[in-house]
Amino acid sequence: MAVARSRFRILIGGVVQGVGFRPYVYRLAGAMEVAGWVANDSRGVLIEAEGEPSRLDRFIERLVKEPPAHCEIQTLARERMTPLGDDRFEIRTSEEQGEPTAPIPSDLATCEACRRELFDPADRRYRYPFLNCTECGPRYTMIEAMPYDRPKTAMRRFAMCEACRNEYDDPRDRRFHAQPIACPACGPQLALWDDAGRLLAKQHDALSAAVDALQAGRIVAVKGLGGFQLMVDGRDEAAVRRLRERKRRPDKPFALLFPSLTAVNTVCEVSPLEARLLCSPEAPIVLLRRRSSVHSSLVTRHLSFSVAPSVAPQNPYLGIMLPSTPLHHLLMAELAAPVIATSGNASDEPICIDEEEALKRLSGIADCFLVHDRPIVRPVDDSVVRVVLDRELVLRRARGYAPRPVPMGESAPAFPMASIIAMGGHMKNTVAITVGSQAVISQHLGDLGTAEGCALFRRVVNDLPSLYKLRPEQAVCDQHPDYRSTLEAEASGLPVLSVQHHHAHVAACMAEHHLRGPVLGVAWDGTGHGPDGTIWGGEF
Repeated sequence: MAVARSRFRILIGGVVQGVGFRPYVYRLAGAMEVAGWVANDSRGVLIEAEGEPSRLDRFIERLVKEPPAHCEIQTLARERMTPLGDDRFEIRTSEEQGEPTAPIPSDLATCEACRRELFDPADRRYRYPFLNCTECGPRYTMIEAMPYDRPKTAMRRFAMCEACRNEYDDPRDRRFHAQPIACPACGPQLALWDDAGRLLAKQHDALSAAVDALQAGRIVAVKGLGGFQLMVDGRDEAAVRRLRERKRRPDKPFALLFPSLTAVNTVCEVSPLEARLLCSPEAPIVLLRRRSSVHSSLVTRHLSFSVAPSVAPQNPYLGIMLPSTPLHHLLMAELAAPVIATSGNASDEPICIDEEEALKRLSGIADCFLVHDRPIVRPVDDSVVRVVLDRELVLRRARGYAPRPVPMGESAPAFPMASIIAMGGHMKNTVAITVGSQAVISQHLGDLGTAEGCALFRRVVNDLPSLYKLRPEQAVCDQHPDYRSTLEAEASGLPVLSVQHHHAHVAACMAEHHLRGPVLGVAWDGTGHGPDGTIWGGEF
Protein backbone atom coordinates (compact mmCIF):
# COMPACT_ATOMS: atom_id res chain seq x y z
CA MET A 1 0.00 0.00 0.00
CA ALA A 2 1.48 3.36 -1.05
CA VAL A 3 2.42 5.76 1.74
CA ALA A 4 0.56 9.09 1.61
CA ARG A 5 2.73 12.04 0.64
CA SER A 6 2.47 15.75 1.40
CA ARG A 7 4.06 18.80 -0.16
CA PHE A 8 4.69 22.24 1.32
CA ARG A 9 5.96 25.51 -0.07
CA ILE A 10 8.08 27.09 2.69
CA LEU A 11 9.28 30.70 2.70
CA ILE A 12 11.99 31.45 5.24
CA GLY A 13 12.93 35.06 6.02
CA GLY A 14 15.90 36.45 7.89
CA VAL A 15 19.66 36.21 7.40
CA VAL A 16 19.50 33.14 5.16
CA GLN A 17 21.44 34.19 2.06
CA GLY A 18 25.21 34.07 1.94
CA VAL A 19 25.50 31.91 5.07
CA GLY A 20 25.39 28.42 3.55
CA PHE A 21 21.68 27.91 4.15
CA ARG A 22 20.74 26.44 0.76
CA PRO A 23 23.52 23.80 0.91
CA TYR A 24 22.39 22.98 4.45
CA VAL A 25 18.77 22.53 3.28
CA TYR A 26 19.98 20.33 0.41
CA ARG A 27 22.00 18.05 2.69
CA LEU A 28 19.26 17.88 5.32
CA ALA A 29 16.67 16.94 2.68
CA GLY A 30 18.93 14.18 1.37
CA ALA A 31 19.49 12.78 4.86
CA MET A 32 15.76 12.80 5.61
CA GLU A 33 14.62 11.47 2.21
CA VAL A 34 12.70 14.63 1.36
CA ALA A 35 12.22 15.56 -2.31
CA GLY A 36 11.72 18.99 -3.91
CA TRP A 37 13.95 22.03 -4.32
CA VAL A 38 15.40 25.14 -2.66
CA ALA A 39 16.23 28.55 -4.15
CA ASN A 40 17.14 32.06 -3.07
CA ASP A 41 14.11 34.33 -3.28
CA SER A 42 13.85 38.11 -3.14
CA ARG A 43 12.23 37.67 0.29
CA GLY A 44 14.64 35.03 1.66
CA VAL A 45 14.87 31.31 0.83
CA LEU A 46 12.03 29.43 -0.88
CA ILE A 47 11.65 25.66 -0.44
CA GLU A 48 9.23 23.14 -1.91
CA ALA A 49 9.44 19.92 0.10
CA GLU A 50 7.64 16.65 -0.57
CA GLY A 51 7.57 13.38 1.37
CA GLU A 52 5.89 11.46 4.13
CA PRO A 53 3.97 13.88 6.41
CA SER A 54 5.91 12.91 9.55
CA ARG A 55 9.24 13.36 7.73
CA LEU A 56 8.18 16.79 6.48
CA ASP A 57 7.20 17.90 9.97
CA ARG A 58 10.56 16.76 11.32
CA PHE A 59 12.36 18.37 8.35
CA ILE A 60 10.74 21.77 9.03
CA GLU A 61 11.40 21.44 12.76
CA ARG A 62 15.11 20.81 12.15
CA LEU A 63 15.33 23.72 9.70
CA VAL A 64 14.32 26.04 12.55
CA LYS A 65 16.14 24.38 15.43
CA GLU A 66 19.42 23.39 13.73
CA PRO A 67 20.33 26.15 11.24
CA PRO A 68 23.96 26.61 10.17
CA ALA A 69 26.26 29.09 11.86
CA HIS A 70 25.56 32.79 11.11
CA CYS A 71 22.00 32.02 9.94
CA GLU A 72 19.19 33.96 11.65
CA ILE A 73 15.70 32.67 10.84
CA GLN A 74 13.18 35.40 11.59
CA THR A 75 10.04 34.13 9.83
CA LEU A 76 8.77 30.85 8.39
CA ALA A 77 5.56 30.56 6.41
CA ARG A 78 4.34 27.33 4.84
CA GLU A 79 1.57 26.56 2.40
CA ARG A 80 0.19 23.11 1.63
CA MET A 81 0.45 22.08 -2.04
CA THR A 82 -0.55 19.14 -4.23
CA PRO A 83 2.22 16.47 -4.31
CA LEU A 84 4.01 16.30 -7.67
CA GLY A 85 5.81 12.99 -7.21
CA ASP A 86 9.35 14.43 -7.10
CA ASP A 87 11.97 11.78 -6.36
CA ARG A 88 15.01 14.00 -5.68
CA PHE A 89 16.00 17.33 -4.13
CA GLU A 90 17.86 20.10 -5.98
CA ILE A 91 19.12 23.66 -5.68
CA ARG A 92 17.42 25.81 -8.29
CA THR A 93 18.30 29.11 -9.87
CA SER A 94 17.31 32.06 -7.68
CA GLU A 95 13.80 33.43 -8.01
CA GLU A 96 13.33 37.17 -8.49
CA GLN A 97 9.71 37.97 -7.78
CA GLY A 98 8.75 41.28 -6.19
CA GLU A 99 10.83 43.68 -4.17
CA PRO A 100 13.72 42.11 -2.21
CA THR A 101 13.19 42.00 1.55
CA ALA A 102 15.81 39.38 2.48
CA PRO A 103 18.54 40.89 4.69
CA ILE A 104 21.84 41.43 2.90
CA PRO A 105 24.55 39.28 4.54
CA SER A 106 27.43 40.94 6.37
CA ASP A 107 31.10 40.19 5.72
CA LEU A 108 32.38 37.33 7.88
CA ALA A 109 35.86 36.74 9.31
CA THR A 110 37.89 33.73 8.18
CA CYS A 111 36.55 30.54 9.77
CA GLU A 112 38.66 27.94 11.58
CA ALA A 113 38.50 25.42 8.70
CA CYS A 114 39.81 27.99 6.22
CA ARG A 115 42.55 29.08 8.64
CA ARG A 116 43.77 25.47 8.81
CA GLU A 117 43.88 25.28 5.01
CA LEU A 118 45.69 28.61 4.79
CA PHE A 119 48.67 27.27 6.71
CA ASP A 120 48.62 23.67 5.46
CA PRO A 121 51.47 23.11 2.92
CA ALA A 122 49.60 20.11 1.51
CA ASP A 123 46.46 22.13 0.69
CA ARG A 124 45.99 23.62 -2.78
CA ARG A 125 45.01 26.96 -1.17
CA TYR A 126 48.13 27.08 1.02
CA ARG A 127 48.97 30.75 1.72
CA TYR A 128 46.28 31.95 -0.70
CA PRO A 129 45.07 35.36 0.57
CA PHE A 130 41.51 35.05 -0.79
CA LEU A 131 40.29 31.62 0.32
CA ASN A 132 36.79 31.39 1.83
CA CYS A 133 33.82 29.05 2.15
CA THR A 134 30.08 29.19 2.88
CA GLU A 135 30.84 30.14 6.51
CA CYS A 136 33.23 33.03 5.87
CA GLY A 137 34.51 35.64 3.46
CA PRO A 138 33.28 38.78 1.70
CA ARG A 139 29.55 39.42 1.42
CA TYR A 140 28.26 43.02 1.66
CA THR A 141 31.51 44.44 0.25
CA MET A 142 31.14 42.44 -2.98
CA ILE A 143 27.36 42.20 -3.54
CA GLU A 144 26.11 44.24 -6.50
CA ALA A 145 22.45 43.11 -6.41
CA MET A 146 20.16 40.66 -4.66
CA PRO A 147 19.45 37.73 -4.58
CA TYR A 148 22.97 36.79 -3.54
CA ASP A 149 24.47 34.80 -6.43
CA ARG A 150 27.95 34.93 -7.96
CA PRO A 151 26.90 36.66 -11.22
CA LYS A 152 25.69 39.57 -9.07
CA THR A 153 28.92 39.99 -7.15
CA ALA A 154 32.41 41.38 -7.74
CA MET A 155 33.53 37.76 -8.30
CA ARG A 156 31.66 37.48 -11.61
CA ARG A 157 34.85 38.49 -13.46
CA PHE A 158 36.70 35.43 -12.12
CA ALA A 159 35.71 32.23 -13.98
CA MET A 160 35.97 29.18 -11.74
CA CYS A 161 38.63 26.61 -12.60
CA GLU A 162 37.61 22.95 -12.83
CA ALA A 163 38.67 22.17 -9.24
CA CYS A 164 36.67 25.09 -7.81
CA ARG A 165 33.67 24.24 -9.98
CA ASN A 166 33.72 20.67 -8.67
CA GLU A 167 33.72 21.93 -5.08
CA TYR A 168 30.98 24.46 -5.86
CA ASP A 169 28.76 21.71 -7.35
CA ASP A 170 29.43 19.04 -4.72
CA PRO A 171 26.80 19.00 -1.92
CA ARG A 172 29.26 17.14 0.34
CA ASP A 173 31.80 19.96 0.09
CA ARG A 174 31.78 22.95 2.47
CA ARG A 175 32.24 25.22 -0.56
CA PHE A 176 29.02 23.95 -2.13
CA HIS A 177 27.47 27.09 -3.63
CA ALA A 178 29.99 29.38 -1.88
CA GLN A 179 29.64 32.47 -4.07
CA PRO A 180 33.13 33.99 -3.41
CA ILE A 181 34.91 30.64 -4.06
CA ALA A 182 38.42 31.09 -5.47
CA CYS A 183 41.88 29.53 -5.55
CA PRO A 184 45.36 30.52 -6.78
CA ALA A 185 44.57 29.17 -10.26
CA CYS A 186 41.40 31.19 -10.92
CA GLY A 187 40.93 33.86 -8.24
CA PRO A 188 42.21 37.32 -7.30
CA GLN A 189 45.95 37.94 -6.92
CA LEU A 190 48.18 40.26 -4.90
CA ALA A 191 50.61 42.88 -6.19
CA LEU A 192 52.89 45.44 -4.54
CA TRP A 193 53.21 48.91 -6.06
CA ASP A 194 55.50 51.78 -5.19
CA ASP A 195 54.03 55.21 -4.41
CA ALA A 196 53.89 56.02 -8.14
CA GLY A 197 51.93 52.86 -9.02
CA ARG A 198 54.89 50.95 -10.49
CA LEU A 199 54.79 47.17 -10.00
CA LEU A 200 57.37 45.92 -7.49
CA ALA A 201 56.28 42.31 -6.89
CA LYS A 202 53.43 39.83 -7.41
CA GLN A 203 51.61 37.20 -5.37
CA HIS A 204 53.69 35.69 -2.51
CA ASP A 205 56.64 37.95 -3.31
CA ALA A 206 54.33 40.97 -2.95
CA LEU A 207 53.30 39.85 0.54
CA SER A 208 56.90 39.21 1.59
CA ALA A 209 58.03 42.58 0.27
CA ALA A 210 55.20 44.33 2.14
CA VAL A 211 56.29 42.59 5.37
CA ASP A 212 59.87 43.74 4.75
CA ALA A 213 58.63 47.30 4.26
CA LEU A 214 56.67 47.24 7.53
CA GLN A 215 59.65 45.85 9.42
CA ALA A 216 61.76 48.66 7.98
CA GLY A 217 59.39 51.28 9.41
CA ARG A 218 57.66 52.15 6.16
CA ILE A 219 53.95 52.95 5.80
CA VAL A 220 52.09 50.39 3.68
CA ALA A 221 48.60 50.96 2.25
CA VAL A 222 46.90 47.55 2.23
CA LYS A 223 43.76 46.88 0.18
CA GLY A 224 41.67 44.87 2.61
CA LEU A 225 38.10 43.58 2.59
CA GLY A 226 36.16 46.86 2.55
CA GLY A 227 38.85 49.36 1.61
CA PHE A 228 42.43 50.40 2.17
CA GLN A 229 44.15 50.38 5.56
CA LEU A 230 47.32 52.25 6.42
CA MET A 231 49.69 49.94 8.26
CA VAL A 232 52.88 50.63 10.17
CA ASP A 233 54.83 48.77 12.87
CA GLY A 234 52.99 49.52 16.13
CA ARG A 235 56.23 49.24 18.14
CA ASP A 236 58.18 51.79 16.09
CA GLU A 237 57.69 55.23 17.67
CA ALA A 238 59.35 57.09 14.79
CA ALA A 239 57.18 55.30 12.21
CA VAL A 240 53.99 55.97 14.20
CA ARG A 241 54.86 59.68 14.48
CA ARG A 242 55.53 59.80 10.75
CA LEU A 243 52.09 58.31 10.07
CA ARG A 244 50.47 60.92 12.36
CA GLU A 245 52.20 63.77 10.52
CA ARG A 246 51.33 62.49 7.04
CA LYS A 247 47.73 61.57 7.89
CA ARG A 248 47.22 64.90 9.76
CA ARG A 249 45.98 63.07 12.84
CA PRO A 250 47.87 64.57 15.81
CA ASP A 251 46.20 62.91 18.81
CA LYS A 252 43.32 60.54 18.00
CA PRO A 253 44.19 56.93 18.94
CA PHE A 254 45.11 54.41 16.25
CA ALA A 255 43.71 50.87 16.15
CA LEU A 256 46.14 47.97 16.45
CA LEU A 257 46.06 44.62 14.66
CA PHE A 258 47.56 41.84 16.81
CA PRO A 259 48.67 38.38 15.65
CA SER A 260 46.80 36.43 18.35
CA LEU A 261 44.65 36.62 21.46
CA THR A 262 47.67 35.47 23.47
CA ALA A 263 49.60 38.48 22.23
CA VAL A 264 46.71 40.82 23.12
CA ASN A 265 46.66 39.42 26.68
CA THR A 266 50.25 40.52 27.25
CA VAL A 267 49.32 44.17 26.68
CA CYS A 268 45.65 44.49 27.71
CA GLU A 269 43.19 43.14 30.24
CA VAL A 270 40.76 40.92 28.34
CA SER A 271 37.49 39.65 29.84
CA PRO A 272 35.82 36.48 28.51
CA LEU A 273 33.21 38.59 26.64
CA GLU A 274 35.91 40.81 25.12
CA ALA A 275 37.81 37.70 24.03
CA ARG A 276 34.67 36.32 22.36
CA LEU A 277 34.15 39.61 20.51
CA LEU A 278 37.75 39.68 19.28
CA CYS A 279 37.42 36.11 17.96
CA SER A 280 33.83 36.45 16.67
CA PRO A 281 32.81 36.28 12.98
CA GLU A 282 32.32 40.08 13.12
CA ALA A 283 35.95 40.51 14.35
CA PRO A 284 35.55 44.18 15.38
CA ILE A 285 38.01 46.57 16.96
CA VAL A 286 37.46 46.12 20.71
CA LEU A 287 38.40 48.85 23.18
CA LEU A 288 40.49 47.20 25.91
CA ARG A 289 42.03 48.57 29.08
CA ARG A 290 45.82 48.53 29.09
CA ARG A 291 47.62 46.50 31.71
CA SER A 292 49.63 48.39 34.33
CA SER A 293 52.90 49.73 32.94
CA VAL A 294 55.05 47.59 35.26
CA HIS A 295 53.30 44.33 34.47
CA SER A 296 53.03 45.19 30.79
CA SER A 297 56.70 46.04 30.39
CA LEU A 298 57.82 42.84 32.11
CA VAL A 299 55.64 40.65 29.92
CA THR A 300 55.94 42.51 26.63
CA ARG A 301 59.72 42.83 26.81
CA HIS A 302 59.91 39.05 26.85
CA LEU A 303 57.45 38.61 23.98
CA SER A 304 58.32 41.74 21.96
CA PHE A 305 54.74 43.05 22.08
CA SER A 306 55.52 46.59 23.21
CA VAL A 307 53.34 49.42 21.86
CA ALA A 308 54.76 52.79 20.82
CA PRO A 309 53.61 55.70 23.07
CA SER A 310 52.18 57.64 20.11
CA VAL A 311 49.70 54.89 19.20
CA ALA A 312 47.20 56.18 21.81
CA PRO A 313 48.78 59.05 23.77
CA GLN A 314 47.70 59.30 27.43
CA ASN A 315 44.81 56.89 26.80
CA PRO A 316 44.12 54.04 29.23
CA TYR A 317 42.48 52.04 26.44
CA LEU A 318 43.74 50.53 23.20
CA GLY A 319 41.61 49.66 20.17
CA ILE A 320 42.56 46.07 19.33
CA MET A 321 41.51 43.68 16.59
CA LEU A 322 42.59 40.26 15.37
CA PRO A 323 43.04 39.18 11.72
CA SER A 324 39.72 38.99 9.89
CA THR A 325 40.79 37.95 6.38
CA PRO A 326 43.31 35.41 5.04
CA LEU A 327 45.50 38.32 3.90
CA HIS A 328 45.62 39.72 7.44
CA HIS A 329 46.35 36.25 8.86
CA LEU A 330 49.30 35.89 6.46
CA LEU A 331 50.67 39.34 7.29
CA MET A 332 50.42 38.72 11.04
CA ALA A 333 52.01 35.26 10.74
CA GLU A 334 55.02 36.84 9.03
CA LEU A 335 55.29 39.89 11.30
CA ALA A 336 54.43 38.24 14.66
CA ALA A 337 54.01 41.73 16.13
CA PRO A 338 51.27 44.37 16.41
CA VAL A 339 50.77 46.84 13.57
CA ILE A 340 48.67 49.95 13.32
CA ALA A 341 45.80 49.25 10.91
CA THR A 342 43.94 52.51 10.45
CA SER A 343 41.52 53.66 7.76
CA GLY A 344 43.10 54.34 4.39
CA ASN A 345 42.25 58.02 4.13
CA ALA A 346 43.37 61.48 5.08
CA SER A 347 41.65 62.94 8.15
CA ASP A 348 37.91 63.60 7.67
CA GLU A 349 37.78 61.76 4.33
CA PRO A 350 36.12 58.37 3.61
CA ILE A 351 38.15 55.20 3.17
CA CYS A 352 39.65 54.49 -0.30
CA ILE A 353 38.45 51.35 -2.11
CA ASP A 354 40.03 51.64 -5.57
CA GLU A 355 43.74 51.38 -6.40
CA GLU A 356 43.88 54.43 -8.61
CA GLU A 357 41.89 56.44 -6.07
CA ALA A 358 44.27 55.29 -3.33
CA LEU A 359 47.33 56.33 -5.34
CA LYS A 360 45.85 59.79 -5.70
CA ARG A 361 44.38 60.35 -2.22
CA LEU A 362 47.07 58.55 -0.21
CA SER A 363 49.94 60.13 -2.10
CA GLY A 364 52.38 61.51 0.42
CA ILE A 365 51.07 59.20 3.16
CA ALA A 366 51.87 55.64 2.03
CA ASP A 367 55.32 54.53 0.89
CA CYS A 368 53.97 51.51 -1.02
CA PHE A 369 50.67 49.79 -1.83
CA LEU A 370 49.74 46.12 -1.32
CA VAL A 371 46.80 45.71 -3.73
CA HIS A 372 44.68 43.00 -5.35
CA ASP A 373 42.36 42.75 -8.34
CA ARG A 374 39.08 41.82 -6.60
CA PRO A 375 36.89 44.94 -6.84
CA ILE A 376 35.37 46.37 -3.65
CA VAL A 377 31.77 47.27 -4.41
CA ARG A 378 31.28 49.56 -1.40
CA PRO A 379 33.56 50.94 1.33
CA VAL A 380 33.16 49.31 4.73
CA ASP A 381 35.42 50.35 7.59
CA ASP A 382 36.25 48.31 10.70
CA SER A 383 33.56 48.19 13.39
CA VAL A 384 34.35 49.43 16.90
CA VAL A 385 32.91 47.80 20.02
CA ARG A 386 33.38 48.06 23.77
CA VAL A 387 31.96 46.16 26.72
CA VAL A 388 29.95 48.20 29.23
CA LEU A 389 28.31 46.56 32.27
CA ASP A 390 29.00 43.13 30.74
CA ARG A 391 27.15 44.03 27.55
CA GLU A 392 28.37 44.55 24.01
CA LEU A 393 28.07 48.19 22.90
CA VAL A 394 28.69 48.90 19.19
CA LEU A 395 30.26 52.34 18.78
CA ARG A 396 30.91 52.18 15.03
CA ARG A 397 28.71 49.82 13.02
CA ALA A 398 30.49 48.67 9.89
CA ARG A 399 32.30 45.46 8.82
CA GLY A 400 30.60 42.36 10.23
CA TYR A 401 27.52 44.27 11.46
CA ALA A 402 26.32 46.34 8.49
CA PRO A 403 23.82 46.26 6.88
CA ARG A 404 22.15 44.04 9.48
CA PRO A 405 18.57 45.29 9.94
CA VAL A 406 16.99 46.47 13.18
CA PRO A 407 13.45 45.05 13.58
CA MET A 408 11.05 47.77 14.66
CA GLY A 409 8.13 45.51 15.53
CA GLU A 410 5.17 47.38 16.99
CA SER A 411 7.14 50.63 16.95
CA ALA A 412 7.32 50.62 13.14
CA PRO A 413 6.04 54.00 11.93
CA ALA A 414 2.56 53.93 10.45
CA PHE A 415 3.41 56.09 7.43
CA PRO A 416 1.42 55.31 4.28
CA MET A 417 4.64 55.08 2.24
CA ALA A 418 6.42 52.18 0.57
CA SER A 419 9.71 53.17 2.16
CA ILE A 420 11.39 55.93 4.16
CA ILE A 421 15.02 56.99 3.83
CA ALA A 422 16.69 58.53 6.88
CA MET A 423 19.66 60.74 6.01
CA GLY A 424 21.53 60.73 9.33
CA GLY A 425 23.59 63.51 10.88
CA HIS A 426 26.52 65.59 9.68
CA MET A 427 29.17 63.73 11.68
CA LYS A 428 29.64 59.96 11.94
CA ASN A 429 26.92 59.63 9.33
CA THR A 430 24.95 56.51 8.47
CA VAL A 431 21.95 56.17 6.17
CA ALA A 432 18.91 53.96 6.83
CA ILE A 433 15.87 52.80 4.90
CA THR A 434 12.72 51.03 6.01
CA VAL A 435 12.07 47.65 4.42
CA GLY A 436 8.73 46.46 5.72
CA SER A 437 8.90 46.56 9.51
CA GLN A 438 12.70 46.70 9.58
CA ALA A 439 15.21 49.53 9.45
CA VAL A 440 18.18 48.59 7.27
CA ILE A 441 21.20 50.62 8.36
CA SER A 442 24.19 51.35 6.16
CA GLN A 443 27.79 51.05 7.21
CA HIS A 444 29.47 53.94 9.05
CA LEU A 445 30.19 56.64 6.46
CA GLY A 446 32.03 59.27 8.51
CA ASP A 447 31.75 63.04 8.41
CA LEU A 448 30.20 65.08 5.58
CA GLY A 449 32.54 68.05 5.74
CA THR A 450 34.56 67.15 2.63
CA ALA A 451 33.72 66.72 -1.04
CA GLU A 452 34.78 63.05 -0.82
CA GLY A 453 32.54 62.48 2.20
CA CYS A 454 29.55 64.06 0.45
CA ALA A 455 30.17 61.99 -2.68
CA LEU A 456 30.17 58.76 -0.64
CA PHE A 457 27.01 59.87 1.16
CA ARG A 458 25.17 60.45 -2.14
CA ARG A 459 26.37 57.09 -3.42
CA VAL A 460 24.99 55.23 -0.41
CA VAL A 461 21.70 57.18 -0.53
CA ASN A 462 21.27 55.68 -4.01
CA ASP A 463 22.92 52.30 -3.36
CA LEU A 464 20.98 51.14 -0.31
CA PRO A 465 17.47 51.52 -1.80
CA SER A 466 18.76 50.09 -5.09
CA LEU A 467 19.81 46.84 -3.41
CA TYR A 468 16.21 46.42 -2.27
CA LYS A 469 14.73 47.78 -5.52
CA LEU A 470 12.95 50.47 -3.52
CA ARG A 471 12.03 54.05 -4.31
CA PRO A 472 11.79 55.93 -1.00
CA GLU A 473 8.70 58.09 -0.72
CA GLN A 474 9.76 60.18 2.29
CA ALA A 475 13.07 61.55 3.54
CA VAL A 476 13.83 62.07 7.22
CA CYS A 477 16.60 64.41 8.36
CA ASP A 478 17.96 66.42 11.29
CA GLN A 479 16.36 69.77 12.13
CA HIS A 480 19.73 71.53 11.79
CA PRO A 481 19.31 73.65 8.63
CA ASP A 482 23.02 73.55 7.64
CA TYR A 483 23.82 69.84 7.94
CA ARG A 484 24.84 68.47 4.57
CA SER A 485 22.45 65.54 5.11
CA THR A 486 19.60 68.00 5.73
CA LEU A 487 20.42 69.93 2.56
CA GLU A 488 20.55 66.70 0.56
CA ALA A 489 17.15 65.63 1.94
CA GLU A 490 15.64 68.96 0.95
CA ALA A 491 17.13 68.64 -2.54
CA SER A 492 15.85 65.07 -3.01
CA GLY A 493 12.41 66.08 -4.21
CA LEU A 494 10.81 63.87 -1.54
CA PRO A 495 8.51 65.03 1.26
CA VAL A 496 10.80 65.83 4.21
CA LEU A 497 10.25 65.18 7.91
CA SER A 498 12.81 66.85 10.19
CA VAL A 499 13.54 65.39 13.62
CA GLN A 500 15.18 67.17 16.56
CA HIS A 501 18.72 65.91 17.13
CA HIS A 502 18.46 64.60 20.69
CA HIS A 503 15.00 63.13 20.13
CA ALA A 504 16.51 61.12 17.26
CA HIS A 505 19.25 59.77 19.53
CA VAL A 506 16.75 58.60 22.13
CA ALA A 507 14.45 57.08 19.51
CA ALA A 508 17.43 55.19 18.02
CA CYS A 509 18.33 53.78 21.45
CA MET A 510 14.73 52.67 21.93
CA ALA A 511 14.72 50.87 18.57
CA GLU A 512 18.08 49.22 19.20
CA HIS A 513 16.98 47.87 22.58
CA HIS A 514 13.35 47.14 21.57
CA LEU A 515 11.87 49.56 24.12
CA ARG A 516 8.41 51.12 24.06
CA GLY A 517 7.62 54.48 25.62
CA PRO A 518 7.35 56.38 27.74
CA VAL A 519 11.07 56.61 28.61
CA LEU A 520 13.42 59.24 30.01
CA GLY A 521 16.25 59.69 27.54
CA VAL A 522 19.56 61.44 28.23
CA ALA A 523 21.28 62.75 25.10
CA TRP A 524 24.65 64.24 26.04
CA ASP A 525 26.60 64.12 22.80
CA GLY A 526 28.11 67.54 22.19
CA THR A 527 25.80 69.81 20.21
CA GLY A 528 22.45 69.59 18.50
CA HIS A 529 20.04 72.08 17.00
CA GLY A 530 17.46 72.82 19.69
CA PRO A 531 13.74 73.35 19.10
CA ASP A 532 14.23 77.08 19.79
CA GLY A 533 16.72 77.44 16.93
CA THR A 534 19.80 77.63 19.17
CA ILE A 535 22.58 75.12 19.78
CA TRP A 536 21.91 72.76 22.67
CA GLY A 537 24.78 70.85 24.29
CA GLY A 538 22.69 68.10 25.85
CA GLU A 539 19.19 67.30 26.96
CA PHE A 540 17.09 65.14 29.29
